[in-house]
Amino acid sequence: MATHLAERSDTTMAAPADVTLLYLIKQVELAVRSRLDDVVGDYGLTSLQYTAMTILERHPGMTSAELARNSFVRAQTMAQMTTYLEARGLVRRERDPQSKRQYLLFLTDEGSRIVHELRDPVAEIERMMTSGLTQGESAQLRASLRAARVALGGGHPH
Repeated sequence: MATHLAERSDTTMAAPADVTLLYLIKQVELAVRSRLDDVVGDYGLTSLQYTAMTILERHPGMTSAELARNSFVRAQTMAQMTTYLEARGLVRRERDPQSKRQYLLFLTDEGSRIVHELRDPVAEIERMMTSGLTQGESAQLRASLRAARVALGGGHPH
């Protein structure tokens, strides 16, 4: 019975104590992705494409492989994604001056404009997600999730 209750997506129900943290995190991820897809879909993007663009905004000049690692997708998926984004005029490739064999990725002006336009609607998703938390609880959740990411080998805690 508890298994069936835990699998229901009814947000009005309290989660049973035996629901794993991994399950709850996945449920939050799916809910966020659904909301994010709704928002970025108006721009003809997926949440994964939008995520890659925001990473390029913060870290311009990444290789496709670096962007894939930072976006949590496979290199082949990122190659397809960047081909699409480049065809739409949202990213551009430049030959790496340090290595003539690879290319670096950058947002175009249009890509930057779209990321900027989506900033408030995406922030609203985060506000909605944390609306039941105090400011301190929200800060603690952020710190806890960063610590969990680092503990699993997910990079620096920034």
